[in-house]
Amino acid sequence: MTDLSSDVADLTDKSLLLLDDDAPLRTRLGRALEQRGFEPVLVGSVAEALSAVRSQAPAYAVLDMRLDDGSGLKVVEAVRDARPDAKIIMLTGYGNIATAVQAVKAGAVDYLSKPADADDVVRALLAKSGGAAAPPENPMSADRVRWEHIQRVYELCNHNVSETARRLNMHRRTLQRILAKRAPR
Repeated sequence: MTDLSSDVADLTDKSLLLLDDDAPLRTRLGRALEQRGFEPVLVGSVAEALSAVRSQAPAYAVLDMRLDDGSGLKVVEAVRDARPDAKIIMLTGYGNIATAVQAVKAGAVDYLSKPADADDVVRALLAKSGGAAAPPENPMSADRVRWEHIQRVYELCNHNVSETARRLNMHRRTLQRILAKRAPR
């Protein structure tokens, strides 16, 4: 673990918006970012985030992609409109290429899969423009990425096993066995 707090201490505006509907994760990540020198405002919904952006546009934002009341992409656009120089990171439990492309097109500078380590978030936030952040120290396994993709397609198909199996080009019973198992690490 590297000490990133000295890099944050040099920044003049340390305001950060942290949007996640998972309260324990939001609190834990907020506390960790505060210890690293940021001044986080924690919110749990798109509506709260939009209100926070209107009251004070943050220099940094760490946003969840999928929330109960909408998409974090709406907040990316609001932050970009209010403060074009803001650095925005998207977090999601459903890491796939399509949503990563959406997030970057909307104005996010990086895209991390949950659960993201606070050091990985800080590295992504402080990465030089045009340069990529260092890869995470403990990325998701290939089995986990596959499982996440299957879960995402299953959800998009409204939990219809037959339709999901057809779209994934796999046998329905194979898919049922995969869905019955726990997520791999």
